[in-house]
Amino acid sequence: MGQRKAPKDGDRKVGRRALLIGGAAAAAGSAVLARDELARLWWRTPGVEKPRKEGEVDYAGARWVAASEANWRRADRPDDFGIDMVIVHVTQGSFDSAVKAFQDPGHKAATHYIVRQDGHVAQMIRELDVAYHAGNRDYNERSVGIEHEGFVDRPQDLTDEMYEASARLTARICARYDIPVDREHIIGHVEVPGTDHTDPGPHWDWDKYMRLVREARTGRV
Repeated sequence: MGQRKAPKDGDRKVGRRALLIGGAAAAAGSAVLARDELARLWWRTPGVEKPRKEGEVDYAGARWVAASEANWRRADRPDDFGIDMVIVHVTQGSFDSAVKAFQDPGHKAATHYIVRQDGHVAQMIRELDVAYHAGNRDYNERSVGIEHEGFVDRPQDLTDEMYEASARLTARICARYDIPVDREHIIGHVEVPGTDHTDPGPHWDWDKYMRLVREARTGRV
């Protein structure tokens, strides 16, 4: 979350993807490839929407709380945009205030998940959709964003329960999309190019967090 609102992240034109698909099909010399790829684009036709189940979550430990549709963009990840990154945020406020902000269409930003200090996880945007959380369009399209309740200058806000719950969530995301568990692919908001945010801040214990993610990824916790 933090100091500024993310810019509106408008939809990418379908035409460019259709051209890419056509080129791939021609290179392969196969009408079957073109047909298979176009089949995945049927829902992007005007007036057609990919079927979704209301209240469905991607992580079994999460509770669904929907963000405003103004704060994310409908997509079909990882088919249209590959997911290769998790971005860690700190809310700079309470869990409830973050939920309220992400449900406000004027906020123009939201993450996929929020982790509360007691370890409770809320999912507000489906992983297949693009959340406006990083302040960088490319990073938005290729990442899953996780907020953590607290303030960057209060180390006491970063509880063991929060670290452990978040690590399990991140480990599951990494397993689902085959994301390496390292600091090149699990980063803080401060590390996103072009951002003026400082979260998760100097008190975020990256060594502890990465150890917990690796342990959860290998089934040791």
